[in-house]
Amino acid sequence: MGVLRMERRAEDNVYLHKDFHKALNQALIYLEKNFGEQAVRDYLRTFARDFYSPLRLAIQEQGLDPLQKHFESIYAIEGGDVSIEPSDDGQQLDIKVRRCPALAHIQASGDVVSPLFHLTHEVVNEAICDGTPYQARLIDYDASTGACIQRFERRDQR
Repeated sequence: MGVLRMERRAEDNVYLHKDFHKALNQALIYLEKNFGEQAVRDYLRTFARDFYSPLRLAIQEQGLDPLQKHFESIYAIEGGDVSIEPSDDGQQLDIKVRRCPALAHIQASGDVVSPLFHLTHEVVNEAICDGTPYQARLIDYDASTGACIQRFERRDQR
């Protein structure tokens, strides 16, 4: 009998991002314990600036529209209980998360959540906005559920 060979590509699989959040959570705990909060902030900023550079460029060129599409896609994949609300003039985008799917996944596995997990919104969103006309603010955050309000707005609106 001949050898049967199965070919499989990453795109053949259902995308599951949630385990990334578990690994990231462990990295945050490790970095804080061994190097302090500033190391966590530096790591997240460096990662986000590099990883999201195409999104940053799109925001520079097109405004908040690409950011809205990005968050709609991510929360649809992860099953987030979220509303994404652009302002009428397109200069502000509010993301209201009622329960964070990443935090729920970490908690469901019994892992301790890093007390700095909120920085995955705060610092990452700030880094996404670096070099654009927009700024990001974490308006509200509930550490027990990950419920939060993330706001993106023109820098000159405050």
